[in-house]
Amino acid sequence: MSLKFRILPLGAALLIALIPNAALADLKFCNATQSRIGVSIGYQDADGWATEGWWNIASQTCETLLKGAVPSRFIYVHAVDYDRGGEWAGTNFMCTDDKSFAIRGVQDCPKRGYKRTGFYEVDTGEATEWTVRLTDPEDKGQSGQ
Repeated sequence: MSLKFRILPLGAALLIALIPNAALADLKFCNATQSRIGVSIGYQDADGWATEGWWNIASQTCETLLKGAVPSRFIYVHAVDYDRGGEWAGTNFMCTDDKSFAIRGVQDCPKRGYKRTGFYEVDTGEATEWTVRLTDPEDKGQSGQ
């Protein structure tokens, strides 16, 4: 009887360990192009505006850029095509740098030693998980879900 008592808690612990965790919300990017791309993002969180980059994403792959809930309803994207040139850009200007960066604030970028870069806006509709899919120009641009 005591043998069963000792095995049961161990068995229960193993069963709990095998139950899959609830899906975590993340911000993901899929590169549906034929090129390697570099991605930077901007968003406003509880501490204000932030921009981060560069994530390098191989052709035909997806990467998680931010783990956890999407930080704000609107995400801003600037991406570059490393192999063929060109970029995905917009009219929302934020700060970037040439190498890996995490920058707070979007004002006075050149005065602070950063580039002033155009980002396009993605409305996530208050979703906690979002995927942005970057496509070749002939595929009608970028999309998200």
